[in-house]
Amino acid sequence: MQAVIQKWGNSLGFRIPSLWAKDNDVFAGSKVDVITEKGRMIILPQKRTLENMMAMVTDENLHSEVETGSVMGNEEW
Repeated sequence: MQAVIQKWGNSLGFRIPSLWAKDNDVFAGSKVDVITEKGRMIILPQKRTLENMMAMVTDENLHSEVETGSVMGNEEW
């Protein structure tokens, strides 16, 4: 897999291929770990934690309660 380095503002960057992103559950806003060793750059998707997932909740994507039907058995709160 090859990518072309491009200038973005005062930095350099490259696009992550969509197939890799899909296979690794990476999307816009995802955090990755970048490791450099012996002239290589290794990009690793961060593991999803509850804290990471909760940080993605915003007023725009927060939904209201969902009704799942009447009580069955001893599940009433």
